[in-house]
Amino acid sequence: TQIVERSNNFHFNISLFTIQFVLGYFANGFIALVNCIDWVKRQKISCADGILTALAVSRICLLCVLVLNWYATVLNLAFYSLEVKLIVHIAWTTSHHFSLWLATSLSIFYLLKIANFSSLLFLHLKWRAERVVIMILLGALVFLVFHLAVVGTDEKMQMNEDKGNITWETNLGDIMHLSNQTLFVLENFIPFTMSLTAVLLLIFSLWKHLKNMQLSGKGTEDPSTKVHVRAMQTVISFLLLFVIYFFSQIILLWNLSTQQNNSLHMVCKVLRILYPSSHSFILIWGNKKLRQAFLSFLWQLRCWLRKVNTIGQ
Repeated sequence: TQIVERSNNFHFNISLFTIQFVLGYFANGFIALVNCIDWVKRQKISCADGILTALAVSRICLLCVLVLNWYATVLNLAFYSLEVKLIVHIAWTTSHHFSLWLATSLSIFYLLKIANFSSLLFLHLKWRAERVVIMILLGALVFLVFHLAVVGTDEKMQMNEDKGNITWETNLGDIMHLSNQTLFVLENFIPFTMSLTAVLLLIFSLWKHLKNMQLSGKGTEDPSTKVHVRAMQTVISFLLLFVIYFFSQIILLWNLSTQQNNSLHMVCKVLRILYPSSHSFILIWGNKKLRQAFLSFLWQLRCWLRKVNTIGQ
């Protein structure tokens, strides 16, 4: 009975993982395609659309890495050689980095473009929102280069230990592994804190706006309120999904010494893919152009299915 139950849970988790991957791949591909078509038509692209397109591409790469990791650690352990493990780790670090920092940059961009504060510093940053985003991404790129160097060194030292080369490098390997884990925490903590700050400031800005609207005797259902709310929904959903992703990743790191196909390991892998998959649909719904294009696609799909059913009958 336990064997049958484990088998059912295994196939259920594989089904969930596959569905999330397909949906996430479609959503991110849709964002990139719509923005690229609009870019070609207009011969220019806005800062927000550029961030969304780059974010979608980074999440497609992240999804592919997560699927490869799933295949290697759950379905085919023999495939997960030391060399493949190094390549996957570097690919995951890179795609995760861009996915996280681009989403953070989008949160900061929304804050600067939507929020209203009288502070001279905020107004200075607001007028230079695109430059602020570029500076954030350039600073994060320097951090990525340093992190990749540590990851590569850490993985190579672990490879030497696994091959039986036990030398004086063992202590240095422990230091590099600790440095790698510390950088991983910092890389996640810093952008998460920035996004959290952005959403708190958006909430405060919305509160001030609603208070001013009430004092002036106007209604609260104005365009500025709707823009505030949609931006907050996008950033808050990103934070919640990222928290799930981050803790799933931490549990997986702690769970490396146990069996690779146990229930906790499987559940964490399924939860981890929620972040790059589900948030993309929220981005589509929160963006007017993407939302209209998505509804148009659904309408055309519905008409096509009706046509197919009519021909079949």
